[in-house]
Amino acid sequence: MSMNSTGRPTAPTSVSATAIETVSGSRGLLQREDLLFEIGTPETTGVDLPKPKGLKSRLGGVARKVDTGLPGLSEPQAVRHYMRLSQKNYAIDLGLFPLGSCTMKHNPRLNEKMARLPGFGDIHPLQPQATVQGALELIDELSTWLKTLTNMPAVAMSPKAGAHGELCGLLAIRQALIARGEGEVRKRMLVPESAHGTNPATAAQCGFIVDEIKANKRGRVDMADLKSKLEKSDDVAGIMLTNPNTCGLFETDIREIADLIHKAGGYFYCDGANFNAIVGRVRPGDLGVDAMHINLHKTFSTPHGGGGPGSGPTVLSEALAPYAPVPFVTKDEDGIYRLVEQTEGEASESFGRMVAFHGQMGMFVRALAYMLSHGADGLKQAAEDAVLNANYIQARLKHVMSPAFDGYCMHEALFSDTFTADGIETIDIAKALIDEGYHPMTMYFPLVVHGAMLIEPTETESKAELDRFCDALESIARRAAQGDDTLKGAPYLAPAKRLDETRAARKPVLKWAAPDASKVAAE
Repeated sequence: MSMNSTGRPTAPTSVSATAIETVSGSRGLLQREDLLFEIGTPETTGVDLPKPKGLKSRLGGVARKVDTGLPGLSEPQAVRHYMRLSQKNYAIDLGLFPLGSCTMKHNPRLNEKMARLPGFGDIHPLQPQATVQGALELIDELSTWLKTLTNMPAVAMSPKAGAHGELCGLLAIRQALIARGEGEVRKRMLVPESAHGTNPATAAQCGFIVDEIKANKRGRVDMADLKSKLEKSDDVAGIMLTNPNTCGLFETDIREIADLIHKAGGYFYCDGANFNAIVGRVRPGDLGVDAMHINLHKTFSTPHGGGGPGSGPTVLSEALAPYAPVPFVTKDEDGIYRLVEQTEGEASESFGRMVAFHGQMGMFVRALAYMLSHGADGLKQAAEDAVLNANYIQARLKHVMSPAFDGYCMHEALFSDTFTADGIETIDIAKALIDEGYHPMTMYFPLVVHGAMLIEPTETESKAELDRFCDALESIARRAAQGDDTLKGAPYLAPAKRLDETRAARKPVLKWAAPDASKVAAE
């Protein structure tokens, strides 16, 4: 008996992957997933409980009389639904997250472990203070670190996000102006073009009139424009300046800016969202800053995005410290930590309370764990490495893309779209990056640069990963410069293809509707 020596072919046949259609709608291990309304039914449930006996409803006449129409899922259906959705999302654990001005860096698992320790992860804000002494001590120690790193005498720990921290700082400024008898006079808040977008919104929310300061050709505050806005200084409340700014640049005239604002009778609010670029290298208090929020969820490595968790402690200068919000932690002579809920006497100048409780405990634990594991020298190195990585990306790509400004950058590299051929837009480059397996960088921001592309690699990326990203973006940039029309259709490999953005914005489909039975039958 002879053996068949021919065998089966083992080499793959060359076929375009985009041409393959599957019956299931899935692509390899990437599963197709429908809406909950399409996979579940009102009759299905993941748990079957007997109807309670002898219980009288307390709903009275407001008890539901018709079915909700919501789909029910079995446990396997529910688990698979959310698992499949998670596979369609991008995450920092998958690869480099190049979003500029967002500091999407790796979160050490040690921090997560600490945040889940009993006594931190399971406490309740209404517990007696005697039972949470360790938590209050942690908050106090974190406060000390933040004041030391910024050289500021006070810090409000309760703000729960960056914009919330901005609100805290401006409420303190407003309260200080009221205490001076100038609350109704000083209503003008200066905001540079290169500031974060939330800055003018926060100023308006606090009742200030926003007066925009132009950016110069170097991407920094135009000092001539600033000085012209200060010629009539009796109505200036202050300035909201981001440093490093959203162009990824350090404001080299910041000391002069602070002096001019103070001379005019105003206060200096610094947006500290980009503190990751300077922590351990520059202390904002040395620059004349009166208030600055710090995004713990960016600079000190906590998960960022997705609506939370967030934390934006706000450091305050000696001039604004009396107006800080409650509550705050104090330590008695007998070593007992107390949470001060309301102020009395001289401290009653506080503008009040911002939140129901004190802040985000999980964020505090993660931030302090990050600080203690790095130490002062490690925090400084993290900032230096973040700046080094951004400049490496700028150096790698400047021969094929267009840096928005000359010279070195800080924590993020900013490019304009001037290198692209006619018909190719920034959005096309962003969509093509999805096919390469990357979340796009920040697009069209800051507004002072046409077709802006803002890339922040952070310090947690290796040179190998930076090179991998740059290789992909360089390839796309060359295609954009050559006018490759296939970019207009990207992404081709994503679970969902490119939408008609105008229709999606003006006619969004926000409610599921059952398909028309007659149309389904006809099809």
